[in-house]
Amino acid sequence: MEGYIWMALLATLGTWFVTALGAATVVFFKSPSPRALNLMLGFSSGVMIAASFWSLLQPAIERAEAARGMPAYFVAVSGFLLGAVFLWGSDKAVSFARRRAGGGMPGERMNRIIMLVLSITLHNIPEGLAVGVAFGALGSGGSPEALMGAVSVAVGIGLQNFPEGAAVSVPLRREGYSRRRSFLMGQASGLVEPISGVIGALLVVSVEEILPYALSFAAGAMILVAVHELIPECQSNQKEQPYSATMGIILGFAVMMLLDVMLG
Repeated sequence: MEGYIWMALLATLGTWFVTALGAATVVFFKSPSPRALNLMLGFSSGVMIAASFWSLLQPAIERAEAARGMPAYFVAVSGFLLGAVFLWGSDKAVSFARRRAGGGMPGERMNRIIMLVLSITLHNIPEGLAVGVAFGALGSGGSPEALMGAVSVAVGIGLQNFPEGAAVSVPLRREGYSRRRSFLMGQASGLVEPISGVIGALLVVSVEEILPYALSFAAGAMILVAVHELIPECQSNQKEQPYSATMGIILGFAVMMLLDVMLG
């Protein structure tokens, strides 16, 4: 295997590890209070909304403009809508399958969990591709500056993955899962990054064309879950704690925006 593919694999294993660290924050919630969980659920919502623009839509628009193919607005809007429709369709398909099978877990709860894990996983696929593309480009004679650029992409995405790991594990804890199972499912959402990173390094030319669509597709899926599932859930007891969830959303958005803007 070429050296740059090994580097892509190691880099994306690192980004997955940071996702696992973020998911591990759920172990601190031994007997979580409703207020703390609402705050963290709001934080997860803010992270997902900010990541949808700063980590996904903005890079998608920039890459589409640089490619000079389809208009950037078409790439961003079509990918975004397809991502939302895909997750909506997935929700309907899961509901239908569970009704046919007569599953044990309440359907609404199961759908919410599946949509949450699927949206973050979809978000991690183009991030892994982005790291793989950055390292795969070194195969055509990359300079030291290009290597440092690829490392910077991996470091930036890795740091962003920390709150994203929590964005999966904390809502799962809210749904009644144990801390261990919440952590395992949270870190598992990042396992697609090493796989997509290697694919990106191997298919760097083709992926460069697909990546803007993949980025905006993931953004649409994340926005749908944040707005349809997480925000209503964290606001469910707003009368008793009117601002805890809202401030969590603000804080999550601010943290994710800080990481994305600061790390470029």
